[in-house]
Amino acid sequence: MSSACGLGGSAGSDGDERQRGSAGSKLRQEVTISGTDFITGVTRRRVIDGLAQTKTHWSGTLEEVDFLGRLYDVDSLPSRDPRFSTASQDIVQHRWLNHDWDNDWIFHDSRFGLADGDEALLAFLVEMLHPEVRTDVAEVERLQAFLNDVLISDGYELVQVDDISGAPVFAARRIGAGVRGTMKNLIFAADGPKPRIVFRDAINNDVAVVENEQYCLVYDRPLAAHGLTWAELTAWWADREGIAGTPDRDIALGLYRRLSRSLGRNDAERRILRAYAQRYARLGPHIPALIPQVYLHFDPYVRASHPPGAAPLARQRMDFLLLLPHRGRIVIECDGKQHYADDDGRASPRRYADMMTEDRELRLNGYEVYRFGGADLVDGPQTVHRLDAFFDRLAARYAA
Repeated sequence: MSSACGLGGSAGSDGDERQRGSAGSKLRQEVTISGTDFITGVTRRRVIDGLAQTKTHWSGTLEEVDFLGRLYDVDSLPSRDPRFSTASQDIVQHRWLNHDWDNDWIFHDSRFGLADGDEALLAFLVEMLHPEVRTDVAEVERLQAFLNDVLISDGYELVQVDDISGAPVFAARRIGAGVRGTMKNLIFAADGPKPRIVFRDAINNDVAVVENEQYCLVYDRPLAAHGLTWAELTAWWADREGIAGTPDRDIALGLYRRLSRSLGRNDAERRILRAYAQRYARLGPHIPALIPQVYLHFDPYVRASHPPGAAPLARQRMDFLLLLPHRGRIVIECDGKQHYADDDGRASPRRYADMMTEDRELRLNGYEVYRFGGADLVDGPQTVHRLDAFFDRLAARYAA
């Protein structure tokens, strides 16, 4: 079972769609775990034995056919019994009427591919935890803990990426990848005075822009497990501006112009945004959105009015941010002279060290940082080629 939806393009072959089942299940299967398989036969055996020992059935509260229908088209998969034509008929006969298959039959049936690679097995385990499969929150917590204890040896974990009516929705990821926690505030593309931000509810980390709100954008929708696509950002923009009935091209162009305005006179950053916009034109709107001027830290003071003896927070804004599947967050920075030189234009080891310190903090928190020097982004065909090659390789690196 495979899927494709990420930097390189939008989802899906006909074969992918045939195996995905419901729309909700399709969303959860948008991320390809890895091009390499890490899960060993020992780990698969531990999963099977652990479920048997705890008397935990993989289909939860659902009938097996209904559970598998969330991941596969069981009415198209072939039968192994000459009396029948489909896998669903097999299951009804041998699990419901005769009950002559063991409870762990699914892990050994090659039609479902759970022994063939990491992706199929991880998608199956994630589905076992879904709120529509298990309604007992305590049971879900125990099962997640058990599966993570087993999977950790091969470098995977199941993490919460969303919720339905307060019940957690999980996804699999390589350990050490992605940013922990849930996105709560996305404030970006300021094109005027600095916004004044306060806590509306400090307990829930709800913030409000109470001054200069008209100069910045605040994305106020939940972040899905697959990240944030250009299609989703333009849909949000259309609702925000009250132009939902406008042609898609006009909506996208209006948003692009607004994002570009936030870059001021920075031609180097504008070339990055323009190069990525060409990817939207070529690959469609379902690739991740490139979001400019995103607030990371927020210091309530402007530099000139900062309290004496207190340094302002470093890197309050990121030049660009991509929100990828499984909490992947890619920071793209365009370094002008102010990043490595003092106000007189002389090399400043202190400024450079401060920048590197902040990069280390970001990486330790799960962000990936890619930097361009100003000389990388001069106007000309070489810069266009350099940016296209970079985004192509980034798409391959984080292929989904």
